[in-house]
Amino acid sequence: MMTYQQTVEWMFSQLPVYQFQGASAYKADLSNAILLADHLGNPQQNLKCIHVAGTNGKGSTSHLLASILQEAGYKTGLYTSPHLKDFRERIKINGAEISEDFVTEFIAANIIFFEKNELSFFEMTVGLAFDYFKKENVDIAIIEVGMGGRLDATNIIKPLISVITNIGLDHTQFLGTTLPEIAFEKAGIIKAGIPVVIGEYTSETKPVFLKKSEELTSPIYFASDLIATTYPSALLGDYQIQNKKTVLQAIRVLQSQNEFSVSEEKIKLGFLNVIKNTGLQGRWQQIQSNPKVICDTAHNSHGLKIVLNQIAQDDFDQLHIVLGVVNDKDLDSILPLFPKDAFYYFAKPNIPRGLDATVLKRKAAEFGLVGASYASVSAAYSVALKAAKKADFIYVGGSTFVVAEVL
Repeated sequence: MMTYQQTVEWMFSQLPVYQFQGASAYKADLSNAILLADHLGNPQQNLKCIHVAGTNGKGSTSHLLASILQEAGYKTGLYTSPHLKDFRERIKINGAEISEDFVTEFIAANIIFFEKNELSFFEMTVGLAFDYFKKENVDIAIIEVGMGGRLDATNIIKPLISVITNIGLDHTQFLGTTLPEIAFEKAGIIKAGIPVVIGEYTSETKPVFLKKSEELTSPIYFASDLIATTYPSALLGDYQIQNKKTVLQAIRVLQSQNEFSVSEEKIKLGFLNVIKNTGLQGRWQQIQSNPKVICDTAHNSHGLKIVLNQIAQDDFDQLHIVLGVVNDKDLDSILPLFPKDAFYYFAKPNIPRGLDATVLKRKAAEFGLVGASYASVSAAYSVALKAAKKADFIYVGGSTFVVAEVL
């Protein structure tokens, strides 16, 4: 049997992995996910789930929900993507990662089926998560959509609640180039008669959600209109304000279903202990002081706008930005958001779809952003650390993969 390392390498080398290759890895079809679920005995049918989609915030929202349910004493499964350091971060129960043995045994037991049916990395991983959660007998599982919703491999579940955090322009080559088109793809997780919680909406996306919920007679809750205040949380980014409202509304709906008992005390503890309970990283994460270093995985205009605004409100002498992006990023929409008075350290994330640092530097210069390019993220970061004075601020971001390399 393959070792854990060999198993994960085999999975990554199968059909394209979106995390690394991008466009060529996107499969707009649920037939393989259904085929695999049938092969595994449909483990998802026995799971009680909350399904979470959205352009930004779905990771934080999923982790907050899991943390609250853990505090309430439930055995809680959590499926998210991508991972920062190790594949096993994607599949957790009560904050503990799936064991290496379970991963290797699952692949070994099903490898012939995977190869014969040409399953993608993501499809296999979703099957693995459902199988693990069923075998471990979780009370509830929080399932984060990979991309989109309607055709995402996770969309074979019948959840207790569907959650859509927000809609922004990202992955436009798959999901559509307008907000209503993207909203339609995300709204694909709404199921007949199952309540749906919407985090944020715009005048363009609200009608899409209303139409879909009406067609399916799904009760719909707009969290930003219904929840005025929330509790303090270990997640400190300004964008968490909206995520917390979304989570609180989803918990309110869950409470009304009378299947799970969650007290206010446990909700408060869930917000406060989210990092400890789930191991979430890379969300406005401070990794040192003097100079202050913040890492954040925001990577599209909707997310970056909020993060850069939060940096602007901080108190520092000079801003240093370690920046890297993937090659399918719409630079014309994100580069204008960055401040011109910062020093930039451009680097290519260490994955096939990382954008060459010299290309990024050239493009950034068109928007008045000046700096140097480096051979790697770690090289860029170490130069920034040497250059920064104690009263300065270093921001590391632009991509999940840049943050992963610094953490």
